[in-house]
Amino acid sequence: MNEPAETTEDLNAEQPDAWEQLEQIVATGDSDAAHNYLKELPPGEDARVMAQLSDAEQQEFLALLNDEDAAQLMESLPELQAGQMLSALTPEKAALIVDEMHSDEQVDLLDQLTDEQSEAIIEQMAPEEAENVRFLAQYDSQSAGGLMITELLSFVESQTVDDVVTELRQNAEEYTTYNVQYIYVINADLQLVGVLRLRDLLMAPPGRKLSKMMIANPTSVLDSTSLQDLQHFFDSHHLFGLPVIDADQKLVGVVRREDVEQAGEEQAGRTFLRFAGIMGGEELRSLPLKIRSARRLSWLSINIVLNIVAASIIAMYEETLEAVIALAVFLPIVSDMSGCSGNQSIAVSTRELVLGVIRPRDWFHVFRKELGLGLVNGVALGILLGGVAYMWKGNPYLGLVIGGALALNTLMAVCLGALIPLVLKGFKLDPALASGPILTTLTDMCGFFLVLSFAQALLPKLI
Repeated sequence: MNEPAETTEDLNAEQPDAWEQLEQIVATGDSDAAHNYLKELPPGEDARVMAQLSDAEQQEFLALLNDEDAAQLMESLPELQAGQMLSALTPEKAALIVDEMHSDEQVDLLDQLTDEQSEAIIEQMAPEEAENVRFLAQYDSQSAGGLMITELLSFVESQTVDDVVTELRQNAEEYTTYNVQYIYVINADLQLVGVLRLRDLLMAPPGRKLSKMMIANPTSVLDSTSLQDLQHFFDSHHLFGLPVIDADQKLVGVVRREDVEQAGEEQAGRTFLRFAGIMGGEELRSLPLKIRSARRLSWLSINIVLNIVAASIIAMYEETLEAVIALAVFLPIVSDMSGCSGNQSIAVSTRELVLGVIRPRDWFHVFRKELGLGLVNGVALGILLGGVAYMWKGNPYLGLVIGGALALNTLMAVCLGALIPLVLKGFKLDPALASGPILTTLTDMCGFFLVLSFAQALLPKLI
């Protein structure tokens, strides 16, 4: 009779948790075990296990790794987490690790440090690496120049197939980390003139010149091309990478599809945090308490002021509210439902701005589209909530007040939610950061005002 097969859960139950293994390795100071541990760690698990260690244990673990392993670990971690770990190292040790990283990762990681810390590390790097980092650091991180890598293979058009193959063989160890798909062909002025697939190169006669077999005038992008435009390009073209040129048509790097996709995901994550009121972009719980608290309080303190402004509307109608206590039940419902409708419009407008579907000057088109939707949804929600109010108290005028206020407030919220991101974008402000607070304040103020002003007008019918 066959024994039942062990499940994955059974096997995992017999083994210590990954971070417990890591603690044991740190305690014993075993460098070989540290190397094997990283090699066998499941994808995506490194960030979690490193976060379980104290700052001191993280540094002890890094000390057990060779520079190449440490660089691979840093590249696999979130930039903020890797930056924290790097900042605790001496500039000399940090420089050895950064030297082993890909060019785009080097700049992204050093961006997480203060100017003084990053400059101290750059000064300790190999001269060629340091020069390359300073070159890449001049670009916006959300542009082709900021996302590109400089590890590429480029050869002059007058060279032959034999010249290229000889070069590849002589420097095979260095080129193994390049993830080579194409050979880029340049002229004497370093301008991009062609591209050559590696497989075509290997099957060509040794003496043939690159100019005779290259694909001339290949598709390329300027180093100033935005992340948004790069996303649009890779969405419609099935390419692994794209050569990047400067204003003089000189080849300066290659931007890869995977890097563009990763940058897009990170941008979406930062946008989500800003929507949630986390200032300063990315936040991890490994950050110091002071920094985390300041980032959250910077939004919450503003929100207190906004809520006080909205609450002042209630104070203006205190007598009406005292006369009809039932209104207090529906005030938060009216403001919240309208806010939800408005936030849907904010999300759509923000997304369309990112995709380039709309521009701030398209405000009338956006307003016209949302006006009909706001009217339909407002009336539908008003009838629902007004019906609830009527059935609860048996007073049709209460239903009219609540339903009418919700319908109008929803119409206003939907239209404003669609337009606020466009207005903020037009003033070079971040729609993700400011749209929510502005809309919340307006929907609260208008919702309270509509309910209480309608109630005051119909007060004899409500008492």
